[in-house]
Amino acid sequence: MLATARFQLQHLPAHLTRDSWPGQLTILEEALSHLDALDAQWRQTRAQLPEGAGPGSEAYVDALDAHHAECWSYLDDWACHGHVILDIQAAARRAPSRPKHPQLPALTSRRSGHGARGR
Repeated sequence: MLATARFQLQHLPAHLTRDSWPGQLTILEEALSHLDALDAQWRQTRAQLPEGAGPGSEAYVDALDAHHAECWSYLDDWACHGHVILDIQAAARRAPSRPKHPQLPALTSRRSGHGARGR
């Protein structure tokens, strides 16, 4: 979604965009990167928990609480700025569509006085 929004933004006419959109996309990209890193860290933490420290155990719940606390601000970034993806999509739908193939000039007749008969 982020890559699509970034691509769409690069191709939108300036009058359909907002100055804040590039910065908001950057915030979302950075938040996603942090969340990915925290997810990898959580998987590692979970794998290192003592045997028997599964969901519901005190060790598991404490580790999960710590993980959630670290994630919260990045999730908040998504809650605050995630709408920009929909805003860019809406602007892309309003943008005039460009023809897929270049417009060719209209063909004109090449008939002249020579050999035009009989064709």
